Amino acid sequence: MKRNGTPAAGDEVITEFASTCLLMRTRLTSRVLTGVYDDELRQFGLNAPQFAMLVVIYRIGPASRAEIGRYHHQDRSTLTRNLKVLISEGWIEEIATSAGGRARPMVLTAAGLSLLHKVRPAWEKAQEKAKSMLGDNNVAAIEDMAKRLMKSKPG
Repeated sequence: MKRNGTPAAGDEVITEFASTCLLMRTRLTSRVLTGVYDDELRQFGLNAPQFAMLVVIYRIGPASRAEIGRYHHQDRSTLTRNLKVLISEGWIEEIATSAGGRARPMVLTAAGLSLLHKVRPAWEKAQEKAKSMLGDNNVAAIEDMAKRLMKSKPG
C-alpha cells in the first residue's frame, strides 16, 4: 500500500506499471482522443466509436459481422452492441444475399452515407485538435502503428 506518496516495499513493479505500461499509455491516449472527437460529433447524435464503425463498414462493406469484427479488431459482444445502435438509427442495414448463408452483410444506408458527409466539418475540427495535441511526430507514429496493427492478425 502506498503511504505518504511513497511506494511500499516490493511495490516498485506497480510504480513501473504506472510509468511505463504501454497499455496504460495507449488507453489514456485513446480516451483523450475519443473525447475530442465525441465533443465535435455529438451535435450529429454520433459518438467516436459509432463514427469509426460507420467508416469501417463503408470501407469494407458489404461485410459480415465477423469480417467487420476482424477488420476492426473488436470482440463479438462490443461489435454487436455497436451495430445495434447503428441499425436502430437507420445508418446501416443488413442485406439479404442470394448465397443463402447465415451471414447477412452490413452496408451503409443512404442516411448513413449522408451522415458521414454532414460530419466532415466536425471531423476536420476534431482532427486538427487531435493533431495539435499530439504534434507531427506523434501523429506519424500513430499512423505507422495503425498500419502495422492492421497487418497483424487479431489475438
